[in-house]
Amino acid sequence: MRLPGVGERTATRLSYWLLRAPEGVAEEIGEAIATFKAGIQECEHCCDLVSASPCRRCADNSRTTGVVCVVEQPQDIQSIERGGAFRGRYHVLHGAISPLDGVGPDDLRIKELLARLNKETIEEVIVATDPDVEGDSTALYLGRLLQPFGVKVTRLAYGLSAGTEIEYADRVSVARAIQNRREI
Repeated sequence: MRLPGVGERTATRLSYWLLRAPEGVAEEIGEAIATFKAGIQECEHCCDLVSASPCRRCADNSRTTGVVCVVEQPQDIQSIERGGAFRGRYHVLHGAISPLDGVGPDDLRIKELLARLNKETIEEVIVATDPDVEGDSTALYLGRLLQPFGVKVTRLAYGLSAGTEIEYADRVSVARAIQNRREI
């Protein structure tokens, strides 16, 4: 139950499955979990969690080098990649600014992002933080911080997702869709 998203019922079901599994399965899973973290490191360029640095995206010369998409967590990269519309580079902050949780700018991989801006030729930074208070605060902070570098700083648009009927959308999504409207 300590794993995120695993409640009491799922934990019980998994426990019984492990008890019925063939001999050695539980030991293999336990060993894999024990060695998993030891084999993971941060990519020296984008700060993603990977088994080898640089990661495959940073090593891929076919990706656009002048555009960097800044995300909060490593798993956010997978969501953006699934969309298939972005072929640039990434930078993982490993969190968002959240004073209530004791997370400030120095707790994130912002210094590493600034170092990239000094070393690499980057024309645009896309801030793809979550559309919540912490994500918005982080985006605003980055926008102000990156201004002296002369790079274009953009934020992901948000509002109604494709295929959503307006009558079923929540108030915040509708309000954001109105605010982020574009000309036809």
